Amino acid sequence: TYWLWTGRMWRCFIRSDIKLKYDTSLLHGNFKGDAGTGATLVPVYQSSAFGQETAEQIEKIFHNKAAGFAYTRISNPTTASFENRITYLEGGIASVAVSSGMAAISATFLNILSSGDEIISKNSIFGGTLDLFKDFENLGIKIHLIDEITEDEMKKYVNENTKAVFAETIGNPKLDVTDVKKASEIVHSFGLPFILDNTTATTYLVKGIDLGADIIINSASKYINGNSNSISGVITDSGNFKWTVEKYPIMKDYVKFGKFAFSAKLKNDTFRNLGCCVSPMNSYYNSLGLETLSLRMERHCSNALALAESLEGLDGVREVVYPMLKSSHYYDIANSQFNGKGGGILTLRLFTKERAFAFINQLKYAINITNIGDTKTLVIHPSSTIYAHSNEEEQIKAGVYDDLIRVSVGIEDIEDLKQDFKDALDYVNKNYNY
Repeated sequence: TYWLWTGRMWRCFIRSDIKLKYDTSLLHGNFKGDAGTGATLVPVYQSSAFGQETAEQIEKIFHNKAAGFAYTRISNPTTASFENRITYLEGGIASVAVSSGMAAISATFLNILSSGDEIISKNSIFGGTLDLFKDFENLGIKIHLIDEITEDEMKKYVNENTKAVFAETIGNPKLDVTDVKKASEIVHSFGLPFILDNTTATTYLVKGIDLGADIIINSASKYINGNSNSISGVITDSGNFKWTVEKYPIMKDYVKFGKFAFSAKLKNDTFRNLGCCVSPMNSYYNSLGLETLSLRMERHCSNALALAESLEGLDGVREVVYPMLKSSHYYDIANSQFNGKGGGILTLRLFTKERAFAFINQLKYAINITNIGDTKTLVIHPSSTIYAHSNEEEQIKAGVYDDLIRVSVGIEDIEDLKQDFKDALDYVNKNYNY
């Protein structure tokens, strides 16, 4: 059996297609189109609210005694369809789609934290997440940043106030790879939940829940959507972590839901009250993008590796980082955990900020933009943009340097990309010293 959130209550379904292969699950996993009309896609229910025939019916919906929809800030049919597809794909028990990836991280932590609590996080995380953690400190929540999740590092910081451990599967933009299975085992040995941001890897590379992660976060704006047309995020609950009132008093009204405690509180409390709902249109676009995720990720990964190999060792290039390069410190874990794939992002260093800027400005096909996961190749200078609010020490720990360029490799013909990058490098080498 399989439990899904439909509107404002949990309902039980039979998972007759539980053994679907990955590509098939993208199209058919807990999805049958629109039963009412026969449409192959759930339509966009672009409505702020939903009327009910009787006052008794809407009362039942608000008290979780009947399925249905009342207000899009709380739930929407288009969004519910997207959430159910993500839940199936991740192998969790429930998902909640929100207005952005940052909203997903915010809602996840605010769902379990109170003033005085502490969390442990790898320091190789997205600049926006680092900024959010600083805001948490203003709320009396303490953050401990560590290089790797090891037993020794955990012993330094775990205390009675520690409530969670957080990491990115592939650090953005450091591109360090978290050994999810090993990290999960260490985190669980301390009785804590492991929260994993899987945006850069997606389920195409790894299913974090299968390896022990308790909560999965994705910025759906990236690879899930695939076309840079929507801002959104999604939180998926594995249902595997046992929440207790003693450790998490904030969950006191929800532990009665057992494995659904986290999701029940998120949907009925934190998410609803924050008002960080995703628009129905964006949920529709995400569902469209989801269906081609595998095809796109296959090309993103192969193009990224080929481009990284073509740049490594060239004159004027200080360093190329990509998990599946043999020179990468993370090659072995990336190779085993991701089945020989390395994701769609690489970074390169060109010795100076001036050279990095000139290189970006010279590229013909790559777009200078603060996003990843688009079908088109995207580049950005992280130090001056997405890490603009981080100090030098924080930047270095996150793998960000003044001469670093992050490249989100698209699905263009790889020969065109290689030529474009080579031409830009030749121009920079000719006109700028290093």
